[in-house]
Amino acid sequence: MLQLENVVKTFGALRAVDGVSLHVRSGTMTGLIGPNGAGKTTLFNTIAGSHAPDAGTITLGGHPIGGLPAHQVFHRGLGRTFQIPRPLGSLTVIENMLLVPPGQAGERFWNTWLQRGKVRAQDAANLAQAREVIDFVGLSHLADQPARVLSGGQQKLLELARILMANPSMILLDEPAAGVNPVLLESLIERILLLNRRGITFLLIEHNMDMVMRLCNPVIVMAQGKVVMEGPPDAVRSDPRVLDAYLGDQP
Repeated sequence: MLQLENVVKTFGALRAVDGVSLHVRSGTMTGLIGPNGAGKTTLFNTIAGSHAPDAGTITLGGHPIGGLPAHQVFHRGLGRTFQIPRPLGSLTVIENMLLVPPGQAGERFWNTWLQRGKVRAQDAANLAQAREVIDFVGLSHLADQPARVLSGGQQKLLELARILMANPSMILLDEPAAGVNPVLLESLIERILLLNRRGITFLLIEHNMDMVMRLCNPVIVMAQGKVVMEGPPDAVRSDPRVLDAYLGDQP
């Protein structure tokens, strides 16, 4: 699904991503771990189009995406979340979701006169999809509330819902458990598992090792901008290098 070969991203003298090569197989849930400053989020930003790689290749489903702007990468089937969710706070939950579908006829003002039927049909289809997705993530009761009133965990569910409006083939999750209370975290994990069973591929950064070991296979370990290990969760958990350098006192 996703293939990186010798990807480099520098900021001045800092090689934040230093020759990373990795493959994410279709239908898997792959974990990406490592200490703060390892280059994980910079790697996500480079994959998703927020940064252009300085060297190397990135392909999604066999098609090159390295250097494409983020909106083009998104509409090629790769969604991503952020450590800190970014909803449009003054819009309602449902309005945040209705902004996502591409190519809406109603975005051109003259179509509201010239193609009223098409605009109405698209709006109705998008609204039906949004209602279905918002029910799936468990936010139906907040559909008409401004996004700013949502808790941190609810905002992460909304962020996932917005991505689903684009029918992605793969999703990058950047610390989905951070700042989420245990009840909402279980809800989020349940939704991720369901989506994975439906065929969506995931690559996730996470410091919650229990979550990583529960969900991910394989697990990729980064340090100082490089991939230092990849393997099944049990092998990663028991590897002395990983225990000493990345997992600390985690059991």
